[in-house]
Amino acid sequence: IASLVNMFWPNGVLYWIISAAGVLLFSGLIAFDTQRLKMSYYALEGDRNAMGVATSYGALSLFINFVNLFLFLLRFMGGNRN
Repeated sequence: IASLVNMFWPNGVLYWIISAAGVLLFSGLIAFDTQRLKMSYYALEGDRNAMGVATSYGALSLFINFVNLFLFLLRFMGGNRN
Protein backbone atom coordinates (compact mmCIF):
# COMPACT_ATOMS: atom_id res chain seq x y z
CA ILE A 1 0.00 0.00 0.00
CA ALA A 2 2.85 2.34 0.87
CA SER A 3 4.47 1.70 -2.52
CA LEU A 4 1.25 2.64 -4.29
CA VAL A 5 0.96 5.83 -2.26
CA ASN A 6 4.58 6.64 -3.07
CA MET A 7 3.88 6.18 -6.80
CA PHE A 8 1.24 8.90 -6.81
CA TRP A 9 2.81 11.23 -4.20
CA PRO A 10 6.58 10.75 -4.42
CA ASN A 11 8.33 11.27 -1.11
CA GLY A 12 12.03 10.58 -0.56
CA VAL A 13 11.66 9.64 3.10
CA LEU A 14 8.81 7.21 2.38
CA TYR A 15 10.85 5.68 -0.45
CA TRP A 16 13.77 5.13 1.95
CA ILE A 17 11.49 3.64 4.64
CA ILE A 18 9.86 1.25 2.15
CA SER A 19 13.27 0.13 0.91
CA ALA A 20 14.60 -0.44 4.43
CA ALA A 21 11.46 -2.35 5.42
CA GLY A 22 11.78 -4.51 2.29
CA VAL A 23 15.40 -5.35 3.10
CA LEU A 24 14.44 -6.36 6.63
CA LEU A 25 11.39 -8.31 5.48
CA PHE A 26 13.20 -10.34 2.85
CA SER A 27 16.19 -10.95 5.12
CA GLY A 28 13.78 -12.47 7.61
CA LEU A 29 12.03 -14.48 4.90
CA ILE A 30 15.36 -15.91 3.73
CA ALA A 31 16.17 -17.03 7.28
CA PHE A 32 12.67 -18.48 7.72
CA ASP A 33 12.72 -20.36 4.41
CA THR A 34 16.18 -21.75 5.15
CA GLN A 35 14.98 -23.13 8.49
CA ARG A 36 11.81 -24.48 6.88
CA LEU A 37 13.86 -26.23 4.20
CA LYS A 38 16.13 -27.74 6.84
CA MET A 39 13.18 -29.00 8.89
CA SER A 40 11.47 -30.50 5.86
CA TYR A 41 14.71 -32.32 5.00
CA TYR A 42 14.77 -33.89 8.46
CA ALA A 43 11.05 -34.70 8.34
CA LEU A 44 11.28 -36.54 5.00
CA GLU A 45 13.87 -39.00 6.35
CA GLY A 46 15.44 -40.11 3.09
CA ASP A 47 12.42 -40.29 0.76
CA ARG A 48 14.17 -39.33 -2.49
CA ASN A 49 11.07 -38.37 -4.45
CA ALA A 50 9.70 -36.15 -1.71
CA MET A 51 13.13 -34.57 -1.11
CA GLY A 52 13.41 -33.79 -4.82
CA VAL A 53 10.13 -31.90 -4.75
CA ALA A 54 10.93 -30.18 -1.44
CA THR A 55 14.38 -29.05 -2.55
CA SER A 56 13.04 -27.73 -5.86
CA TYR A 57 10.33 -25.77 -4.07
CA GLY A 58 12.81 -24.55 -1.45
CA ALA A 59 15.34 -23.47 -4.08
CA LEU A 60 12.67 -21.54 -5.99
CA SER A 61 11.44 -19.88 -2.80
CA LEU A 62 14.96 -18.86 -1.77
CA PHE A 63 15.75 -17.62 -5.28
CA ILE A 64 12.68 -15.37 -5.32
CA ASN A 65 13.57 -14.04 -1.86
CA PHE A 66 17.16 -13.31 -2.90
CA VAL A 67 16.03 -11.50 -6.06
CA ASN A 68 13.60 -9.36 -4.08
CA LEU A 69 16.23 -8.64 -1.42
CA PHE A 70 18.66 -7.58 -4.15
CA LEU A 71 16.06 -5.27 -5.71
CA PHE A 72 15.30 -3.63 -2.37
CA LEU A 73 19.03 -3.25 -1.67
CA LEU A 74 19.43 -1.53 -5.03
CA ARG A 75 16.56 0.81 -4.21
CA PHE A 76 17.95 1.42 -0.72
CA MET A 77 21.53 2.17 -1.76
CA GLY A 78 21.08 3.16 -5.40
CA GLY A 79 20.10 6.76 -5.01
CA ASN A 80 17.87 8.79 -7.27
CA ARG A 81 18.79 9.42 -10.92
CA ASN A 82 16.56 12.45 -11.43
